Order: sequence, then C-alpha cells, then structure tokens
Amino acid sequence: MRQAVKWIVLFGILTASSGCWDNKDINHRSLPVVMGIGDAAGDYEVFLQIPEPVDSKMRVKIVSEKDKTITKAVDKISENLETQVDLLHLKLILIHSRCAERGLDNLFDFFMRVRDISPKALVVISDEELGSFFRNVQRSMKPTGTNLNDFFEKNAGWNPQIALTRIWQVYRSVHSFTRDVAVPIVKSGKSTLIEHMGSGVIRNGKLVGRIDPDETLLFNTFTGQSGQGKIEVLNRSSVMIDQVRVHRRSGIIGGVPWMNVRMDITVNLLELRQGTTIEEVKKELAELLDRRFERMFARVQAERSDIFALGQHFRNLLPRDRLREWRDRDYPRLKVDFKTYVVIEDYGHVKAN
Repeated sequence: MRQAVKWIVLFGILTASSGCWDNKDINHRSLPVVMGIGDAAGDYEVFLQIPEPVDSKMRVKIVSEKDKTITKAVDKISENLETQVDLLHLKLILIHSRCAERGLDNLFDFFMRVRDISPKALVVISDEELGSFFRNVQRSMKPTGTNLNDFFEKNAGWNPQIALTRIWQVYRSVHSFTRDVAVPIVKSGKSTLIEHMGSGVIRNGKLVGRIDPDETLLFNTFTGQSGQGKIEVLNRSSVMIDQVRVHRRSGIIGGVPWMNVRMDITVNLLELRQGTTIEEVKKELAELLDRRFERMFARVQAERSDIFALGQHFRNLLPRDRLREWRDRDYPRLKVDFKTYVVIEDYGHVKAN
C-alpha cells in the first residue's frame, strides 16, 4: 500500500511540473523590438534594440555581436546579458545596404524557417553603417525611449511616401517569377530621429535600384497603400489623396505582352493659388502622375524588376516555363498604356472657378 502511495505522489509531481519547468518569468527575458543585420569581414554583425523599464520610464539599450550565423550572434548576446533574449516581439529588421546588394535569399529563408521571428516584422534598409546609425538614433531618442519602429507604424509616424514591406512579402518575391518589392531606405537624421531616403528595389532578393519618396508614393498608391498622401501640383496647388482605384486589362499580341492601366484617383483640394482653375489642377495632376509613372516604369523595366507586379496578370496567359523567364524575356518588351483620371471630391473652403 505504501509503495502504491509513493508511486501516485511521484506521478502527481511529474505531471504538475512537466508543462512549465523551463518557463522564464518576463522579468528574466529581454524583448528586443528592432534587429539590425550588417556585415563584418564575412561575418554577420547583429544589433538588438531592447527597451527596458527603469523608474516608470522606458530606456532603450543597444547590444551587438558578430559571428558566422545570426543564431550564434544572438546566442552570444544572450550569454552576455543577465536575461534571456526572446525575439518573438521583433517589429523591425534593419539590413545594411551592402548585405542587400549581395543578396537576401538565405537571410529570408532563415527568417521564415525560424519560429522565433514573426513574418509580419517590417523590413528596412540602412544606407549608414549600423554601429553609427544606432549610436546616432539612441542619442536623438527622447528620455522616454521612443521606439524606432514608431516611424513605420500607421497609427504613429508613418507617411504615405514610405513603403511598408514585411518579411513574408520579401520572401514571397524571392521565390516569385512575377513579383518584386520596394523596401524603405533610411539613415540617421540630423534634426529628426531618422531620415527617409526613398525605397530600394529588391529583385530576386537583391537590391538592384532605388526610387525617390515621390515615386514611392505612386508605388503605394498603385498597390493600395496610399493612405492620404499629399501631392503638390506645379507649385500652384496641393491635394490629398482620398481614394484610388486601379483597373488593368492585359493581353498578348504577336507574342508581345501589353497592358492598359487606368487609375481613378479621388482627391481633396487643400491649397489653390489665385488665378488657378479647378480644371487646370485636375489636368496638371493627371499629367504629373502619368509622367511620373512612365519615368519610373522605364527605369524599373530597364532594371528588370517588376515592383508593380504586372506579371501577375499574365499568369493565365503564359505557360509556367515562360513565366520562369518573365523578367528577362517578356517583361522588357511589355507595353504599358497608363492613364490617370482625377476627381476632386472636396473643395473645402476654396471657391471653384
């Protein structure tokens, strides 16, 4: 009987402790929100921005390590901290431009394979050495500990001229025949926390070109991320984007792909200089966006990067073997007729002429 009681007690202890014996209290974990990845003589240099509560305020700590792999570098950081590093709360991945130019396919395979990092984390490219970048950013931060990712949050400091691209979107583009992405490029600012430089064009996982903030606004508008962007029309007026609809028709004639694109854009009038009519604003805005698209499309087409995902509309028209060669064979020959139609929905207190 005593033997049976001992076995029951032992079984109860094992059952009670098996589910949480290795759990760590949140006070014993470091929860970085930003990871920076640079290169150092063939190794990865990994930076972590870790917020820490101190006296009812939030202080930001920057730590870094170098190693052959990202996993080992993070492990080294964790070894040297009094807490365990937990990457589940990462919001932002900052990658140096040299790494992006060499190729990101292996890096994003790692991000999607590991379970510690959310595929929804945003991806950003730095035009500045990461050590200098984090030092300058930390020096400019408020004592309350402003997070770097606030710059890219839609409910905080995000602006429609800034591209928003997540880990899963870059990973998808690496393995897609007909879709590329634009990733924001930043450096530390002089009077502000950071300075937005435009966007980097990522083709097959490599940084192959750049677009400026105005072109990024057009890219966001085209892909449905415009969000109240403001456009200045020939220094005589300014408007705010309210709604955008893009209609596409595509086909192949004589082996040459073609596409008609119509962008219907509804705007609110913000400013209007004296002597300028509403019809002039509509005409000039349509011509401005048409020229901007044509110039931007010519450049990305020459770079063979399909950031507008136009190839997606030919997936039912081309066999898979030909889609595999889309960027090199059919995309350079693609003829696009782009037209913008403007509707001014709200004149505010401006009198229409």
